Amino acid sequence: MARLHNMTQAGGASARLLTLLFACLLLALVPLRAGADEALLPHFLAEVAAADLVSGADAFGPPRADHPVAPVLRAGETIGWAFITSDFVGTTGYSGKPIHVLVAVGDDAKIIGLKLVKHSEPIVLIGIPQAKIEAMMADYVGLDLVAAAAGAEHDLKIISGATVTVMVIDDSILRSGLRVARALGLGGLATEAAAPAGPAYAINPEATAPHDWQALLGDGTLRRLSLDVAQINATFAADPDPRAAARALTDPPETTFIDMYTTLVSIPGIADAMLDGRETETLRQWLAADRRGAPQGDAENDDDPDAGKSDPRAHAILVVARGLYSFKGSGYVRGGIFDRIQLIQGDLSVRFHDRDHRRLGEVGASGAPALSEMDLFRIPADSGFDPTQPWRLQLLVSRDVAAREKAFTTFDLDWRPPAQFLRALAPAAPAATPTASVDDAEDAAKAALWQRIWQSKRVEIAAVSVMLAVLTAAFFFQGFITRSARFTFWFRISFLTITLVYLGWYANAQLSIVNLMALTGALITGFSWDAFLMDPLTFILWFSVAAALLFWGRGAYCGWLCPFGALQELTNRIAKFFHVPQWTLPWGLHERLWAVKYMIFLGLFGVTLMSIEQAEHLAEVEPFKTAIVLKFARAWPFTLYALVLLGIGLFVERFYCRYLCPLGAALAIPARMRMFDWLKRYHECGKPCQTCANECPVQAIHPTGEINPNECVNCMNCQVLYQSKTKCPVIIRQLKRRASVAPPTPQP
Repeated sequence: MARLHNMTQAGGASARLLTLLFACLLLALVPLRAGADEALLPHFLAEVAAADLVSGADAFGPPRADHPVAPVLRAGETIGWAFITSDFVGTTGYSGKPIHVLVAVGDDAKIIGLKLVKHSEPIVLIGIPQAKIEAMMADYVGLDLVAAAAGAEHDLKIISGATVTVMVIDDSILRSGLRVARALGLGGLATEAAAPAGPAYAINPEATAPHDWQALLGDGTLRRLSLDVAQINATFAADPDPRAAARALTDPPETTFIDMYTTLVSIPGIADAMLDGRETETLRQWLAADRRGAPQGDAENDDDPDAGKSDPRAHAILVVARGLYSFKGSGYVRGGIFDRIQLIQGDLSVRFHDRDHRRLGEVGASGAPALSEMDLFRIPADSGFDPTQPWRLQLLVSRDVAAREKAFTTFDLDWRPPAQFLRALAPAAPAATPTASVDDAEDAAKAALWQRIWQSKRVEIAAVSVMLAVLTAAFFFQGFITRSARFTFWFRISFLTITLVYLGWYANAQLSIVNLMALTGALITGFSWDAFLMDPLTFILWFSVAAALLFWGRGAYCGWLCPFGALQELTNRIAKFFHVPQWTLPWGLHERLWAVKYMIFLGLFGVTLMSIEQAEHLAEVEPFKTAIVLKFARAWPFTLYALVLLGIGLFVERFYCRYLCPLGAALAIPARMRMFDWLKRYHECGKPCQTCANECPVQAIHPTGEINPNECVNCMNCQVLYQSKTKCPVIIRQLKRRASVAPPTPQP
């Protein structure tokens, strides 16, 4: 026993030394930064044939001196311009590195060719075939960047298991394409140098509008779009799809299809004319509540005559209509977005969500017609909308042409502020501070991308948050939970099932050693939170793991939140149900096999310092991608490897977790610094009682009674035994002692 105790002390000292060494290596990496990269275009042009990028092209011309773009040539004539997305935008993928796509754009600002030339995405390198990514990218050929600049949306084909990668590619192609198109003036887009310095007018808050409906129409304060059935049928008759004309409306041709009106009611004079006093005050409070992005102090500047120009508070439009067609539709009820209308101002496009919508009881202007729809839509303060500039409300009209197919057309309702609501500004003095730099714009675009991803994952984020809250409560009140062995068993089985099915197979939220490799790469090349925020579930799980390491060690994740660990334990439980024999390795062999996972981890970490790409290939020692992310839909060697590990786990519970998992080893090293010891023990544990040690599912309890926190998965089995009245000798002895001193029960 003394020898084993000494070995334990030596093992603890070695672990502390390993922790210190690992921390020093990470600290040494932090100051390393990559220098500014030169344009990547010349390098990739030398590796890609022009015909592989654009069909019929035969050569590339020399790159331009002012921008990293090169002409795409056919018989000596320029048919487009080629560029690398990463030369213009810095969006990084899941690996923390840019995804380099070679793109060609024609003079009409339409994409004419794309090619994925380099990436470091681990899920594509060793999981999803690159052919799937390339097939997805082929859909971008023909994409009109002019329409994209105006806010037109396109179908984005998400590939299961590569959501982040696909969204990063989409963001990189669109933003870099728009930058190139503007820089070269393609498709009529204004060049960046020609962009106006700012509006020449401000809203005049003292201007008034007539309170009569016809007068408002006459001076342009209120604008109208009126369409009848004949116009709609004629529009769809010109659709390339003959099925659109075949399904013409059968109402009389003069029937009003839609009679729609709009105006900007955030201008005080227009609000007074269109709304009654109560609605005007409600509108003011509603707009003041949305100050996303407003500089501190601007919210109190209500009396500033330049408020319409300088105060970035929200604005609002009034949209009212009557007729057969609803400009709201019903889609917003399900998805929270009004998909039939959008506001467009230059390159700005605003789609309205249900949170930015209010119904209007009645219109205040006299002489208004009977209206079936009356609504207010708020333009968010951070949208960049300028109330002094013209804008248009675009109406989308659809017609069913098949069971699941529709034809679409759009109509524009233009609006510009009447002259009486504008006042000219004196020429602005030269700015004392520089305008926002390109880097600031790039940072804002990256932030917008990960925020969009988080918005799309709201349900999954809520579900994971609930799981973490339940698990945290279970750990804090484990003494109460473990009073019942039956309850503890079913609680654990239920939680592991949710972890496997929902967290793993559905949400693909399986942490991996690859995540730590990406962190190492980020520390070497320049750390940025953007790359890690791209996958919200992974980010939340890593944040929770970091917190749990300080409280409970690695067991909080490895024992409860790891989908592959859950798969191992659940399959082992099934094996036990069918009486599959369980193998218990001799303690000496078992203790020495612990070191294997640490050697695997240190080996991968060392390779990462030399080549992250090579380390990502070697990280296939983890079967996570095969069994969880790709659900065994891989080449047979990967599938066989995962099945072999699970097969051994039928006889040795959590075999992979115990001896091979580099992620578990990586988590065990900092777990030595945990602040609390939550697992209760008696002095008699291990001396002589061996009940907990013999029943520990992963043999994490030394024969001397100590629990090894590096190997414990916090399954709570030992805490159930700690309170067991039938298995724990200490509890049994206490119960006997109490029974012996209790007064005898009186006889009747």
